[in-house]
Amino acid sequence: MTAPATNPPASANDTPALAVENLSSGYAGAVVVREVSLALQPGEIRAVLGKNGMGKSTLLKAVMGFLPKMGGVVRFEGTDATRLPPHRIARLGIGYVAQEKALFQDLTVEENLRLAVRAPDFAAALAEVETAFPFLLKRLRQRAGTLSGGEQKMLLMARALATGARLLLVDEITEGLQPSVIDRLAGVIRDARARHGTTMLLVEQHLPFALAVADRWAVLDRGEFADAGATTEPDAHARILRHLSV
Repeated sequence: MTAPATNPPASANDTPALAVENLSSGYAGAVVVREVSLALQPGEIRAVLGKNGMGKSTLLKAVMGFLPKMGGVVRFEGTDATRLPPHRIARLGIGYVAQEKALFQDLTVEENLRLAVRAPDFAAALAEVETAFPFLLKRLRQRAGTLSGGEQKMLLMARALATGARLLLVDEITEGLQPSVIDRLAGVIRDARARHGTTMLLVEQHLPFALAVADRWAVLDRGEFADAGATTEPDAHARILRHLSV
């Protein structure tokens, strides 16, 4: 299967925020993602959609260094991050929002935030949290595990935003959430891009959310890109649904 182009042509002077070239990855020697390529320009929001088991989460984990790269290259703002461990990738300016509620359940909201942000920057981090999710400032002493499912998802996003990451990898942030929380997250994502120029690669199954926040989309099918386009194209919704319903 030939992967379609997943981004508009860049000028010779443009350095992508994220460039993935022929990336293959998987588990225990089994290839799940096969020679995937994509490039995100600074400030771009890209949605990767697809049915369960198609390799979407594997793609993000491989980019972030949580899974081995069996082939290919990953660059962040021109820096080769292919062989870097996750903590070194994070220091480059990449944040990761896991599909699982990857919080320290027995620690407070504040402690979860402090673990992600260097001490001198914590006041600025709290200001960022206040802009995105002001209710969390009233919950700083509350244990993260006692938050509702939606509140924990918002804390995950707040923690990533608080780091000041220039690129966010966001995995299924809307899964299991009620519409009002999804709308809130959409607003936060738009605002982060508007205020900071944050680039985002979103793995999603919630099609209306993806089309509302992303500039471009791509469908991953059995570890390869099957289709891609701009969210503003009038047939985007129908094209994606054709892949998701097969």
